[in-house]
Amino acid sequence: MSTLPTAVAPLTTQDAEALIEAARAAAETAGVAAAVTVLDAGGHLLAFRRDDRAVLIAGETSTRKAYTALQLNAPTADLVDAVQPGGLFHTLPTALDRPLLFIAGGVPVHRDGRLIGAIGVGGGAPGQDHGFATAAVAVLA
Repeated sequence: MSTLPTAVAPLTTQDAEALIEAARAAAETAGVAAAVTVLDAGGHLLAFRRDDRAVLIAGETSTRKAYTALQLNAPTADLVDAVQPGGLFHTLPTALDRPLLFIAGGVPVHRDGRLIGAIGVGGGAPGQDHGFATAAVAVLA
């Protein structure tokens, strides 16, 4: 007899707000004005916040990073080399209607081993954005 997979609670707006606040706090501690996007498992916007001092493009980059991390179920920091010439995903950024962004700062969110959403951070250096997103995801663990 096969067993059905157990249900995993989806990413809630409460979770999304906790992610936003944790990423914002990490960025603020580092002196970075950032934008943070949280998407649910379907790629729908759950929460967004852009520091009013952040560069305007940070809002777009945070959203694209979250979307990329969600679609590929991997941190965008781990995918940068894959889009270089000769890389596994070299043509992927131009092959889809929805724009992907292979810059560090997007991290998938899992619960009980299942993908439930993603967070993207923009506004700092790529390594900083990745650190802020990773710190945020740790609050849900």
